[in-house]
Amino acid sequence: SFIKEYRFMAFLRLQKRLAATVLKCGKKRVWIDPNETNEVALANSRKNIRKLFKDGLIMKRQVHMHSRSRCKRVQEAKRKGRHTGYGKRKGTRNARMPVKVLWMRRQRVFRRLLKKYREAKKINKDIYNHFYVAAKGNQFKNKAVLIESIHKMKQEKVREKQLEEQREARRVKAAEKKAKRNHRKAVAMGIVEEAPKKEERPAPLTPTESTSSPRSERALAPRDCPFSEYPAAPNPESPPL
Repeated sequence: SFIKEYRFMAFLRLQKRLAATVLKCGKKRVWIDPNETNEVALANSRKNIRKLFKDGLIMKRQVHMHSRSRCKRVQEAKRKGRHTGYGKRKGTRNARMPVKVLWMRRQRVFRRLLKKYREAKKINKDIYNHFYVAAKGNQFKNKAVLIESIHKMKQEKVREKQLEEQREARRVKAAEKKAKRNHRKAVAMGIVEEAPKKEERPAPLTPTESTSSPRSERALAPRDCPFSEYPAAPNPESPPL
């Protein structure tokens, strides 16, 4: 029992203190063999204590384990929402989770997203600056709202560009129509002479087409040849024989 052990160990206080300094631990962790107390009592120096430790008469106990199983079980339940009612809370809402911390986290999320979009060329610097200032002005509740606003603004930009192109095309078409109408009026009033229409000329013939034309074939007909068997055609201007 503890009383019996204390009765035998009471006079080994010096040895326990020396052993604690040699083993670099507390006196509670020093174990002395109760069957060899007489031999241990003779050790009055650190050198002798080291020898006894080497021989196994003095040992260093293991550290008592501090189990965290119960703590882990409670933490897992708290993650599910248990044990977090009004009776378990100490401190105001702002003390438990400061509004400033939530603000900094949200701003960092927004700025990280805008930076990533700008580096990926998804938005230009003007859109980046617009949403940077808007995020700082607390216009977006979370990241999803910011992404939705970015997509909406990009669609509006594309739509405005298409409308501007359509307006420009209508403007050019109207200007051409007006110029033609004014020209017709000027021609009708005799102020401007109507430009003559260009006559369409036939395209020049290629060498293959020129050699294979009917005129060339007619020129090389066998009756026109002086050595052919057909007689030559009479010349109407020559006098009759």
